[in-house]
Amino acid sequence: MLVLQFIQPTSIPLEAECITPDQLAGKTVEEIAKLLLQHGNTQVPVGEFFRVSGDAGDKEIVVEGDCSRVKWIGAGMASGRIRVQGNAGMHLGSEMTGGEIEVQGSAGDWVGAEMRGGRIRVHGDAGHLVGAAYRGSRAGMRGGVILVDGNAGNEVGNAMRRGCIALGGSAGDFAGVSLIAGSIFLFGRSGIRLGAGMKRGTLALFGEPPPLLPTFRFECEYQPVFMRLYLKQLQEWGFTPAGRTDALSYRRYSGDLVALGKGEILIAQPKA
Repeated sequence: MLVLQFIQPTSIPLEAECITPDQLAGKTVEEIAKLLLQHGNTQVPVGEFFRVSGDAGDKEIVVEGDCSRVKWIGAGMASGRIRVQGNAGMHLGSEMTGGEIEVQGSAGDWVGAEMRGGRIRVHGDAGHLVGAAYRGSRAGMRGGVILVDGNAGNEVGNAMRRGCIALGGSAGDFAGVSLIAGSIFLFGRSGIRLGAGMKRGTLALFGEPPPLLPTFRFECEYQPVFMRLYLKQLQEWGFTPAGRTDALSYRRYSGDLVALGKGEILIAQPKA
């Protein structure tokens, strides 16, 4: 196990794209300490901001300290495990294809942006654009799982194509905007314009629902089997909000009718 202890707080963000199990495996502590980070308009060695110890051979990395100004941790990773014992900065797990990232604190914007596989677990809050597409891209998250125990900002799952996002707290505005496919589970309060422009996919609401856009049409009230399977899997991953739901059925709305209109919003109906 490799331990990176953050020792030099900074008001200028650090870009740490080299902090992935794939890139650090096979390197000595000395070699890792000499890898370069982008700090503003200059490059600095890892050893200037992190105390490096342990061995990266098992592809497990522990990052200690408040790294809320450290961007791109785990970006593009394909295997291994990263545990952040503190906060993480923007672009956590961006474009990752495999492996696992766990954050004991909160994370910045763009968590899991355009990821294709693997799992991200944030025990605190997340910023805007969780699992979203970068500006100008045609699709956001294409696979994998993102679990956020706390709140998140706007545009959760923007242009998401595949995968699963579960949010235990409140979501900002435009959750599921331009959703192409995939599943988003919101267990807290949701902001306005939910699912605007969605083509396919599922938005499941377990908290207080906002007023839906007029381009969504009520279809039926039913008990989908797949929802029980999803909730069971979330519980097996240790996502506790999934175990607190007492829904018996779901009100199904189809839309967005200004787009393809094959998406659905499911609003959980609690026990009487």
